[in-house]
Amino acid sequence: MEDQNKEVKGGQEEQPHWVGKQYSFFNHSKCEYFPCHPTSKPEEFNCLFCYCPLYALGDKCGGNFRYTEDNIKDCSQCKLPHVKENFGYIMKKFMEIVEVAKRK
Repeated sequence: MEDQNKEVKGGQEEQPHWVGKQYSFFNHSKCEYFPCHPTSKPEEFNCLFCYCPLYALGDKCGGNFRYTEDNIKDCSQCKLPHVKENFGYIMKKFMEIVEVAKRK
């Protein structure tokens, strides 16, 4: 996902505007559920998307999920929204989420 974050302007690769900004990362280490997924780097665990906005995209979310026998999406092994560098990926998917949420 990191390569998707790079932007090319004037023939040179540039970091997206959000890289290094405080709003793109939040670590809530005092949360009673922290971390909600196993991690070897708790200090880098991003809690900004505590409830993943990509869940609604079903099998098009891009994360590491499976469907249970009851056809329920199980994201317990997915860390996509909890990786700081994936902020841009999630932001790029928001228009797809808007389409899912539109009134028909």
